[in-house]
Amino acid sequence: MNQLNRPAAVLATVVIVQFMVSLDLSVVNVALPAIQSEFQMSATALQWVVNAYIVVFGGFLLLGGRLGDVIGRRNTMLIGLVVFGVASLVGGLAQDPALLIVARAVQGLGAAALSPLSLALISVTFEEGPARTKAMGLWGASTMLGGTLGVVASGVLTDFANWRWVFLINIPIVAVAVLTAVTGIGGVRGNERPRLDTLGALLVTAGMILLIFGVVRTDEQGWASGATVAALTIAAILLAAFVVVEKRVAEPLMRLGLFSHGSVLGANVFGFMITAGQLAAFYFLSLHMQNVLDYSPAVAGVAFVPFALGAVVGMFGVGPIVRRFGERTALVAGGLLGALGIAWFGLAGPGGSFAADLLGPSMVASIGIGASFVVMGAVAMQGVPAAEAGMASGLLNSSRQLGGAIGLAVLTTVAAAVTGDGRSPQALGDGYSMALLLGAALIAVGAVVAGILIPRAEKEQSAPVGA
Repeated sequence: MNQLNRPAAVLATVVIVQFMVSLDLSVVNVALPAIQSEFQMSATALQWVVNAYIVVFGGFLLLGGRLGDVIGRRNTMLIGLVVFGVASLVGGLAQDPALLIVARAVQGLGAAALSPLSLALISVTFEEGPARTKAMGLWGASTMLGGTLGVVASGVLTDFANWRWVFLINIPIVAVAVLTAVTGIGGVRGNERPRLDTLGALLVTAGMILLIFGVVRTDEQGWASGATVAALTIAAILLAAFVVVEKRVAEPLMRLGLFSHGSVLGANVFGFMITAGQLAAFYFLSLHMQNVLDYSPAVAGVAFVPFALGAVVGMFGVGPIVRRFGERTALVAGGLLGALGIAWFGLAGPGGSFAADLLGPSMVASIGIGASFVVMGAVAMQGVPAAEAGMASGLLNSSRQLGGAIGLAVLTTVAAAVTGDGRSPQALGDGYSMALLLGAALIAVGAVVAGILIPRAEKEQSAPVGA
């Protein structure tokens, strides 16, 4: 029995929450110099204003996704919103850099409860068909717009108001989301309440935190440093132990049978690779605009608006392609188109202009990524029972978060190696271009591999995943 009511209110909650969570992945980026100036923070400390959110968010995603299945999705949603809202208020009012970093970590904890629920709620509320396709389109649009407009808002708020508003802006968003969640999400869990796999939750959360922690610190420690190797080794041991536990426990946090289904596996591989390429692209494009083209923070933020608009076109235009050619073809084609646009960005150099070097690739990349993003979410939930919707959603979000962290760390290392000691626009541009070209390659490889893994006739499958 469907445990939810008022689909319109559920969809409003999903859109608001996913927009806010995605917004906060990028909204502090352009504000970082202002934060550093006010608190006199070192470069290493400043990095943790970003990394604290990424590490905690990525580490708790699987647990957050399963909590919705265990304690109820409305309860989990409201807890996540309160935690996120309080952390945002503390961050916006912080007078100490350590408190600001703690607030960002707590924001990540709230986001880890919220983000998996968004996709899970769509899966259990809307039947497969036009209604779910439309809901997936809005989910994808809110995710992409949040990430893109976060960069825009960061520049505009920092230039024309104060960096503290990149945190305080979340307060009214949280208030609206609480209202729609209370009125739209049913509080009944159903007759069977799964138990939480406590040991599995501890192992995978600690393993994911250490893995992401080790990866994001490579720009400080290096990939071969003792600290990095130790963190990654311990993470691998913990995650291997998690797999052993999941094979034996009666009600696992992550049922490994999910991976036996090509759609789920293919969507997660694609999610990992496309986020690795896209997140790095946003990062290096922002640097290229400010350090090579000499844009101000506000202008650099506004320059991302065409990407947001193109993403919306791709998300809502992919429906006819799915109906005509199927989800696998739509995902692969969108991924390859997105990779082409990111590679086009990589050809820009010093002396370029917005019209010649940024507008065209923005539209190509955003339409392709937007289209494939919607299909990815739908494919990842195919055949997943309602009782495991949070589990599958948490898995996809974890794949994306891990891909973003690893992709950005690896491509930052590559860009630094190409740039060397040079600080001229040409040297910096060469490093950014190489990173963008490799990011495009990651997306293309992800699309091809997903096309191999995802079954040809997705629509004909009705058996539960892993049955």
